[in-house]
Amino acid sequence: MAEVLIVKTQEEAGAIYAQAVGEAIKANPKLVLGLATGSTPHAAYQALAKKVKDEGIDVSQVRGFALDEYAGLDPEHPESYHSVIRREVVEPVGLNPELINVPNGALETLPHAGADYDAAIEAAGGVDIQILGIGTDGHIGFNEPGSSLASPTRMKTLTEQTRIDNARFFDGDLSQVPTHCITQGVGTIMKARHLILLAFGEGKADAVAASVEGPVTSICPASALQMHPHATFIVDEAAASKLQYAQYYAWVAQNKPEWQKL
Repeated sequence: MAEVLIVKTQEEAGAIYAQAVGEAIKANPKLVLGLATGSTPHAAYQALAKKVKDEGIDVSQVRGFALDEYAGLDPEHPESYHSVIRREVVEPVGLNPELINVPNGALETLPHAGADYDAAIEAAGGVDIQILGIGTDGHIGFNEPGSSLASPTRMKTLTEQTRIDNARFFDGDLSQVPTHCITQGVGTIMKARHLILLAFGEGKADAVAASVEGPVTSICPASALQMHPHATFIVDEAAASKLQYAQYYAWVAQNKPEWQKL
């Protein structure tokens, strides 16, 4: 079963992520990070940037792989994930942009872009710590409900709900939101050595409950994390509100041995 940590605030969740990543970088300066976009990871990246600055952590050799990218969107578009990762992660944390990879969403290379990306991750030695958000329908990355739990990186068609959810990043104009993307598959994500999924707000409560306590099913792609040997859910009280065993998860966290890290 995945570890579930229930926190009061997004800032508390971010601090837990930053502590784990910061210590991992100190132990392995060439750490490979899996990077997610969207509003959920903001506090985590902000906390990591502060930790790196305050403790003088050398991140010059840290490598990174983003989860996904819109298909057909110019990489220089402000809402492309090339731009978002650069703006919200690379620059604040001080990462070397030459070591940060984002899937190639160019339409002409889509037929082989997924295989190319998976090969690059493998060549880097695999992802050490992958941060994840979760959609209201249980998707991770852009692996919409029904995605194979063994799927590699590939092109996907976005659901209308995902496009509606993401329209806020495109001035609320749904027509500007691409209909396709390239995303790390569930199978690719599951190869990372440590998965950290963050979820905040009552709107994520059903998805969190289905992912942690429901059946493992492609209809809820995040439920695959139940099968991962090192997965951590960090959720606030609202997102945890529909967990049947929330009190037990809190008890486990309170009685965690000091030597047992995140």
